[in-house]
Amino acid sequence: MTTTNSKQRKFLVITGGVISGLGKGVTTSSIGLFFSDQYKVLPMKFDGYLNTDPGTMNPFEHGEVFVLDDGAETDMDFGHYERFLANSANKQQSITMGKIYQEIRRRERHGDYLGKTVQLIPHVTDLIQEKIIQISEEQDADLMLIEVGGTVGDLENDLFIEALRQLRAKVGSENICYLHLTYVPIPYGVNEQKTKPTQQSINLLQTKGIWPDFIIARCTETLTENSRKKIALFAGLTEQDVYSGEDVTNIYTVPKGYEEQGLIDNISTKLGLPPLKKERYKRWQELLAQERKGSVKIAICGKYTDLEDSYASVVEALHHCSFHFGTNIEIVWLETSHTINKEILKTLDAIIVPGGFGNRGIEGKIEVITYARENKIPYLGICYGLQLAVVEFARKVCNIKDANSLEIDPKTTNPLITMLDEQKKVVNLGGSMRLGAYEAKIKKSKIQELYKKLKICKEEKEECIVSERHRHRYEVNPEYIKIIEEKGLKVVGYSRERELVEFIELENHPYFVATQAHPELKSKLETPAPLFYGLVQAALEHRKKEK
Repeated sequence: MTTTNSKQRKFLVITGGVISGLGKGVTTSSIGLFFSDQYKVLPMKFDGYLNTDPGTMNPFEHGEVFVLDDGAETDMDFGHYERFLANSANKQQSITMGKIYQEIRRRERHGDYLGKTVQLIPHVTDLIQEKIIQISEEQDADLMLIEVGGTVGDLENDLFIEALRQLRAKVGSENICYLHLTYVPIPYGVNEQKTKPTQQSINLLQTKGIWPDFIIARCTETLTENSRKKIALFAGLTEQDVYSGEDVTNIYTVPKGYEEQGLIDNISTKLGLPPLKKERYKRWQELLAQERKGSVKIAICGKYTDLEDSYASVVEALHHCSFHFGTNIEIVWLETSHTINKEILKTLDAIIVPGGFGNRGIEGKIEVITYARENKIPYLGICYGLQLAVVEFARKVCNIKDANSLEIDPKTTNPLITMLDEQKKVVNLGGSMRLGAYEAKIKKSKIQELYKKLKICKEEKEECIVSERHRHRYEVNPEYIKIIEEKGLKVVGYSRERELVEFIELENHPYFVATQAHPELKSKLETPAPLFYGLVQAALEHRKKEK
């Protein structure tokens, strides 16, 4: 691992323009991939909203909430960072304007400003820079990747942009590089790339004091020579500093596009770094180059299926498995708030019920779980998917007709899923939740075999110890464990510190497993999440039998 002193640390700032949702997170992660096996690369994300974090936001507002090991609830871009960089982020790397203002107010009340008038500049911009420098030094980062969410024109981003402009003077112009991701549309009926939105976006960034070193133009087609010339002219750059960010169907191919255009080497040169070895990138290319044979059909059942970003990590975990098995995975989005189409269920090779909250779509999910259990369809329950599998089993197999979760029915007389006593007293949303990484001990089972096979566990006698991330507030009621186990639904994993149910597995079923954790959050292209790996393996076996 190469190390540098504080004066030599490198900083790459990524901004966006024209529209949001262009893929700054994927771009940031793709660039970081190339540096990650030689340097300590640390991503950092700035979001202009005043929420402390996206934890209390509806998925339709902000997509998936990505939970870190330390329990921080972050933007879904952190999923891309971790998957591409093969590291674990922490809460210090996720900064919202809400957090910044909260800290400013705390310091002001504490008397830290010695009676001065507290202002946006310099106090807020100084604090933003302080956060960047502090985490880079504490974690001894070699390269900081700093992404600014939204677009340059967003009013709430102005202070972040100004702080990053000032950062150049603090760290030295030879140690910082600015990259701007923008958009070049081809309007319907025109059949010509239009660079004017990009020109205006660059101009807006320049008026704020940042002249980008590189431009990436997101587009449906490769930039024409004429488009590249226009963008370079208005940005004050050479044509070699303007790159295409073409639409792709697989985000894991994005790094290859940047590498082939020379962007990575040019960034390295601009930052004064020696040529990169790109070992991880080469291993990725080997995985991506594998021939795909056949396909399986896997349903993701939930109430947010209209917004696929709500389940982004679940989708990525399936993609990781598809590369390892050399098979195509067709994802079927099954909205459980409506009547379940039984004809669709008959076509499936596997079913996933992911995490969620609230009671909308619950009975539809339970109906799907029943179908998977009775028809020997491979099933993976995640968080809520475990809780509902327990409720379904108690109702249909153990004959506990009113079995339910207190979250769904607070008056149920048979609460198979309950809230712990100490959680009931917590007032703040999120405060009652079990967040972050927790260890669990797994006894002999299919689940244990999978964790051992993929070498993502520590072995202790006949058990293995695994660490997965959590985001939930309800637990399986221990009073009912003996009843469901006697009928064949076994608890094969408990949390290490409190004996809470973590993993369950159904006897005499090809693959019916569930976990209270969110294993999708730690899945990587090189090392797929074990329970997803097992699901796809079982789906392939199911497809063979159907033929």
